[in-house]
Amino acid sequence: MKNYAWILLLFCWGCKHEAPATVVHISLINNSQSLKITGIDPVIMNDINRDTANRWQSLFAIFRLPADTDMKDYQPIQPGHYQLKDSVLIFTPDTPFVKHQPYFVRYYNYADNKSIWDYVQGKTSKGRLHYTDLIFKQ
Repeated sequence: MKNYAWILLLFCWGCKHEAPATVVHISLINNSQSLKITGIDPVIMNDINRDTANRWQSLFAIFRLPADTDMKDYQPIQPGHYQLKDSVLIFTPDTPFVKHQPYFVRYYNYADNKSIWDYVQGKTSKGRLHYTDLIFKQ
C-alpha cells in the first residue's frame, strides 16, 4: 500500500507545471534620453505593435519615482513615444529624463496566476493586476 501512495505522490508532483517567469531588462540608451526594454516574447510584442492604438502603456507604464515611495501608485504616467525595433521596445519621453531623478517602469504581467488554484490558495484575487516595478536613474 505504501508503494501505491508513493507512486500517487510522485505522479502528482511530476504533473505540476509552472510556466517560466518572464525576465524583463531595462537600460538607458541614446545618451540616457531613451529607455530600452527587452525580454518579452516577440510574439506578444508584435501583436501589440499591430494594434492600431499602440497601447504600450498597458504593458509598460513609466513613472517618476516620488520621494515618498508610498505615493508611487498615484503618479501620472510619463508621456512619450514607444517604438518597436525587432524584439526591443524603445521608449523616448516627451521631456528628457531629469538627471539623478529616479524613475520606474511598471511591467504588468498579464500571464501571471492563470490557475484557479491561485485563487484558492489566496495568491491572487479577482480583478488584481500583477506587476513588477523596475527602478532606473539617469
